[in-house]
Amino acid sequence: MDENLFFKQATLLICSSLDIEVSLWRFRQFIAQYIPADEITLNIYEPSIGGLRYIAKANADGSEKMDMSIRLPEGLIHAIESGKRLQNYLLANRPEADPIGPIIQSALGYSDVSFIAQRLIIEGKRLGVIDIFAHGYDRFTEDHARLLSLLREPFAIAMANALKHQEVVELKEQLASDNRYLSSALRSRTGDDVIGAENGLRTVMEKVKQVAHLKNTVLILGETGVGKEVIANAIHRCSPRRDAPLIKVNCGAIPENLIDSELFGHEKGAFTGAVKRKRGLFERANKGTIFLDEIGELPPWAQVRLLRVLQTQEIERVGGSLPIKLDIRVIAATHQDLKHMVSVGTFREDLWFRINAFPIHVPPLRQRPGDIPLLAAHFLKKKAKEFGIAPPKVAPGAMERLADRRWPGNVRELENIVENVLIQHRHGPLHFNPALDKEVQRQPPSLPLDTNTETLALDTVMRRHIERVLKMSQGKVNGPGGAAERLEINPNTLRKRMQKLGIPYGRKHR
Repeated sequence: MDENLFFKQATLLICSSLDIEVSLWRFRQFIAQYIPADEITLNIYEPSIGGLRYIAKANADGSEKMDMSIRLPEGLIHAIESGKRLQNYLLANRPEADPIGPIIQSALGYSDVSFIAQRLIIEGKRLGVIDIFAHGYDRFTEDHARLLSLLREPFAIAMANALKHQEVVELKEQLASDNRYLSSALRSRTGDDVIGAENGLRTVMEKVKQVAHLKNTVLILGETGVGKEVIANAIHRCSPRRDAPLIKVNCGAIPENLIDSELFGHEKGAFTGAVKRKRGLFERANKGTIFLDEIGELPPWAQVRLLRVLQTQEIERVGGSLPIKLDIRVIAATHQDLKHMVSVGTFREDLWFRINAFPIHVPPLRQRPGDIPLLAAHFLKKKAKEFGIAPPKVAPGAMERLADRRWPGNVRELENIVENVLIQHRHGPLHFNPALDKEVQRQPPSLPLDTNTETLALDTVMRRHIERVLKMSQGKVNGPGGAAERLEINPNTLRKRMQKLGIPYGRKHR
């Protein structure tokens, strides 16, 4: 027999499939020409269970996966772990005389058999054992064992690959299961209904139904706090992509030097600190939807990158050279006047045309007073559940008082007020009067105008105005009563503008 040809043919069969039971069956058909081989099994030694776990077997009728464990005596475990047992192979023509023989025969239901056990090792790591069984006693010779030992390395490599493949498949299934669970949990928390869908948001929801099943980009417009993210959720839930990821990105919250990496990912070694490849948010949203909140905060160079994604449905990781094809839907949102930003050159006109094909304007809360009682009741129930209390009663006339307010902070402000009142008066009845009376007016008081009639540059006017508001806010940029709130602008945008105009910020304006 030509041993080189034998090794080549056997190796091709052993490595012919990532499904180890398939490779095992093909190998049994081949090896039976040279060695008595009525059945072949593959097992892994697992110290955690103190025994062996059989993962596959093959015989003349076919093959199958296994998941059967056998516990071993402590003395045998010590012999295995010390390496004193099965240094290379074990030939057992009379299994009853071997310590492990009766245990295996009993577990597998064999009697009157011989077997050869071949230990599988790769890079010094013990993987498992392949056993070849033949009916009857004294069926194997040392030549049989030596021939099988030629295939120890191919079997070890095939087994290592199969185990890794099985692990990846199991992790993928686990990830899919976790995703289904989390999506279900998210739907149960957010609900499938949009509060006000039959009242103040009727027109909005009609547009959602018109566009949800399509793939085109959607632009959601509206003041801060009106619920643009809720509408984006509704579009995704009503679309064929509902079971795929919905990735949400606050464009104003990503530092400018990290935008490229966060949105598009990077390759290992692309820059200092890039120790491994990273998938960006666009790539993670593949087959699903990406929601770009506050899209007006993106710098011009990032707008160019986004325009290319919308045009080609392709991205390139930082440091990468090959384009990555995506199947993705983009939903954008902003509270800013993008048309005005286009006219002053801070937002790209071609990107504006691309995302403005189907705009949805979410009306402010003051224009839909009929939704206020519904929203207040929803937030009461939600917050009471979070606090672990029963929803208290609302005092007569309290809802009317809520409906009379202008709500500059929209739905978000209403939610905050409901939470504030519930914390202080959790046993009810709820009047809302103190919370409404203490609300800080968000509109800045009128500022004295310069009587100087000289024509000033736009940057000069902006600098003076920002400095006045900072002085009123005692140097505070972010948070309630801060300059950003008074100017109705995103804090990150304000800081960038101040940096450009050379205005220091902090508590230096007290």
